[in-house]
Amino acid sequence: MRIVDLSVTVESCQPVDPEFQQARIQYVRHKETADQMAFFFGGVTPEDLPEGNGWAVDFMQICTHTGTHLDAPWHYYPTMNNGERAWTIDEVPLEWCIGPGVKLDMSHKPDGYKITRQDVIDYFAGKEYQIQPGDIILLQTNAQSRWGKAEYLNAGAGMSAEATKWLIDQGVKVMGTDGWSWDVPLSYEDQEFRETGNTDIIWEAHRVGRQKAYCHIEKLANLDKLPLNGYTVCCFPFKIKGASAGWTRTVAIFKED
Repeated sequence: MRIVDLSVTVESCQPVDPEFQQARIQYVRHKETADQMAFFFGGVTPEDLPEGNGWAVDFMQICTHTGTHLDAPWHYYPTMNNGERAWTIDEVPLEWCIGPGVKLDMSHKPDGYKITRQDVIDYFAGKEYQIQPGDIILLQTNAQSRWGKAEYLNAGAGMSAEATKWLIDQGVKVMGTDGWSWDVPLSYEDQEFRETGNTDIIWEAHRVGRQKAYCHIEKLANLDKLPLNGYTVCCFPFKIKGASAGWTRTVAIFKED
């Protein structure tokens, strides 16, 4: 078995997110916790511990959308499937979160390009692959090359509403991207809105969840290391009561003879 890690590493104050979403990590080292450990054992002092070492612990201030994460339908809108209460992340079926991985390589598209339904159809027609229900679609853009930099926020192509609907109609429940957003970067949506005045384009791919329930993964990594298919993707989200998303250590598993 071979595993490819498709998740990014979370660090403090990464510029890949707006400042209000950036993680803050407090690392507490062994010497600092010796008194905490000694507290649990009657008569023990920090000096009694090996070289005065306790345990290492860490505290985090973090958004559920920091790092590689799975968005629940609740993130997109309060309702899904034309009126049902939208699932929060702890309600997403785990069966959705494991399945055959299929890469949709749009890394040749420029930043801000909105991927159409026909783009997706043409891509798979050229690959002679037919999407199967339960496939997990992984969108490779050129965003990953900007990971770790502030420009990552505006990097990569994104999906249109029509392309997202088409994938769902093929039986896809979970899809993901190496970009910051499943939609085109917000700066490009803002530009289009200013030019057209059309509010329907605002977060259009996310809002598909109002009519058709689905989940997507954002901030994936290492999609360039994957072939079209032939592996299983696991993206089980952290179980957070009532939350709009959950962090996931997304991986691709190759079964080797």
